[in-house]
Amino acid sequence: MTAALELREVGKSFTMHLQGGVRLSVLSGISFSVHSGECVVLGGRSGLGKSTVLKMIFGNYRCDSGQILVRRGGEIVDVATATPRQILALRQRTISYVAQFLRAVPRVPAVDVVAEPLLLTGTPPEVARNKAMEMLRQLNIPETLWRIPPATFSGGEQQRVNIARALIAEHPILLLDEPTASLDADNRARVLALLAARRTAGTAMVGIFHDSEARSSVATRIFSLPERREAA
Repeated sequence: MTAALELREVGKSFTMHLQGGVRLSVLSGISFSVHSGECVVLGGRSGLGKSTVLKMIFGNYRCDSGQILVRRGGEIVDVATATPRQILALRQRTISYVAQFLRAVPRVPAVDVVAEPLLLTGTPPEVARNKAMEMLRQLNIPETLWRIPPATFSGGEQQRVNIARALIAEHPILLLDEPTASLDADNRARVLALLAARRTAGTAMVGIFHDSEARSSVATRIFSLPERREAA
């Protein structure tokens, strides 16, 4: 396998416990690969499972069938069958994820939220904090907010903290779920420039962008999710 990431015939369904245990098939037979320096944007209408694909790659959801293969150095890890320890190792060294909402521990300052991925890999605290401050500066977060918990920030500020946290470790795979949705034009341009630079440097990206301008500025390829077949 030469790709950084490859999905092979991935399927996912959910059990609707409040509807008598009915199983809802969300995805079936999803296959695509992403190489270093590519940004594959997931296309298709809302409700087809784009965010579910990202969560399965990150290991938040288990897929019901297929393989999710991640290249980690000279090793290939199948997220579909990986142990929790293996998934945590992938998150520490290989895969970063910009979710739609920042989930941070209350009372932890923004600079420490951003620095955490580096600290988890053994980076000295002073070095990690300095890099975190530089990321916050690049993403236009005022210095007065660096030592304040981001739970008190505006939606756009929280999202930029979220992006800074994902970018700081420079992992080879980056997952993006609407990273620019809550940003104004100036900050959207800042984020898109950073993403374009990471892609040029060789990061493999999978993203969801409903903003057509944002999508066209970073995408190298669109993978459209198939329409679900309704039961007869």
